[in-house]
Amino acid sequence: MRLSTETMIARLRDTSDGDTLGGRIWRARDAANISTKDLADQLGVRAETVAAWERDRAEPRTNRLFMLAGVLGVTPAWLIAGLGKAPDSDAVDDERDGLREQFALVKKLHEQTGKAIAALEMELNRVQQNIR
Repeated sequence: MRLSTETMIARLRDTSDGDTLGGRIWRARDAANISTKDLADQLGVRAETVAAWERDRAEPRTNRLFMLAGVLGVTPAWLIAGLGKAPDSDAVDDERDGLREQFALVKKLHEQTGKAIAALEMELNRVQQNIR
């Protein structure tokens, strides 16, 4: 079955999630917990450009759209038409929480290492004084 160009355009406009390209860019950026400035820096554009995309005042060029999808961890099809899996902010939150736990553990180990080094240094100084 062949579809006309008009039918295809109508289907693309009738997205499964009812959102716009700008809305999906914003949702994906929010789920990824990336600031507008950080996203703009990664894409090599100004923050105002990203803000215009999110407000549907402008659209990214094709090459930027593919870069955008990669940075945000979504498919170009989802960005363009809402087709496929939307970003899962809960998964991002879980990942961020896991990283925080790992960071807290590393900080604790660093503190313990510092205390152990200080104790060894004091013991070494005591042994050196007893030798003299």
